[in-house]
Amino acid sequence: MRKPAPLLMALLSKLLAATLLVASMASQPALAQLRWVEGKHYIALPTTVGYETPAGKLEVLEVFSYGCIACNSALPAMNKLKASLPSDTVMNFLHASFIPQEAWPMFQQAWLTAKALGLAEGTHDMMFAAIWETSEIPLLDRNTKRVRQPLPTIEDAARFYSRHAKVTEAKFLETAKSFAIATQMKRSDELIKGWRIPSTPSLVVNGRYLINNQEVGSWDGITQITLFLLSQERQRLKMPAPAAKAATKPAASP
Repeated sequence: MRKPAPLLMALLSKLLAATLLVASMASQPALAQLRWVEGKHYIALPTTVGYETPAGKLEVLEVFSYGCIACNSALPAMNKLKASLPSDTVMNFLHASFIPQEAWPMFQQAWLTAKALGLAEGTHDMMFAAIWETSEIPLLDRNTKRVRQPLPTIEDAARFYSRHAKVTEAKFLETAKSFAIATQMKRSDELIKGWRIPSTPSLVVNGRYLINNQEVGSWDGITQITLFLLSQERQRLKMPAPAAKAATKPAASP
């Protein structure tokens, strides 16, 4: 029996590899669907509405609080998740207020004020550090490790933002005490109540699904299920596949 020519063998090998690759890609959504179970790893929300989703985009939303130590611990993972999102997806944040005895309503007011003034993104990590590392905003007593009394105030937050961003204390407080911020606080609370958010941090995908962090069990898993649910939404909305992200340019040498 004649052996196939080397060129034919090479072509057959490439064809087989391509076939296996296509089969693997086709099976990935099916495998994800088998792994992630609705009602266990994620739930469909009773109220399906996005928070601030731009037209033609999908949204991943973290429900959090600056007064939440678990949210502080999750900050590196959330930053990594944000960086891993496809180009057709935005990551937004919604501040909860459901633990008033730990100053969550004040932190919600401060977050929304910073957001209205265009300061929130640039100071987000610093705000966590000011509360949980340096005590620049005095929430915890360093000796007892308990919540201080009296609680930090919006004036404490105003001083923080005046030190770390281009805003005066007076301007920050004027905005914080405005009707617009009071309205946004009310809307935030209504969304969180409507979605039945049980704790923080929680992730809501496109206003439609709530991820069960405990059942998923790891941050790598949370990233994977987030991407899976985004693909489900992309399919439901008949959106095209996301474009490749532009490569991040390295910082220029001094």
